[in-house]
Amino acid sequence: MDTLREFHKRAPFLFFNGNTFAAIGRELSFALFSDLPAARQREVVSATAHYIAGVLDRDSMSQVVDALCAAADLAPGTRVKTLRGTAQGVILRALADGRVVWRTEAGTELTTMPETLVREE
Repeated sequence: MDTLREFHKRAPFLFFNGNTFAAIGRELSFALFSDLPAARQREVVSATAHYIAGVLDRDSMSQVVDALCAAADLAPGTRVKTLRGTAQGVILRALADGRVVWRTEAGTELTTMPETLVREE
């Protein structure tokens, strides 16, 4: 990813330079993170593409990737947020089929797959 970012900075093409190298980075990320659930994989791919295009710095990209690759141990009482951070809440219970029930700060109870949530720090 660092090499692709450096290529982007050198601007070897006249048009669509960022898109070219970000697209290469996206495809590499899909392959490298193929074992992640689809929602987390999309977020990792997006973070790496933004890093290559110069929108994110290396530390921010690394934090995103590390957080999304960490196994989510979501027990009742765990504070969580959505992948994009638009809603926060707490896990209420785990269901037999692997989904979790959580309550948002607004008081709404939602049922979702655990890979769509991250632990709040």
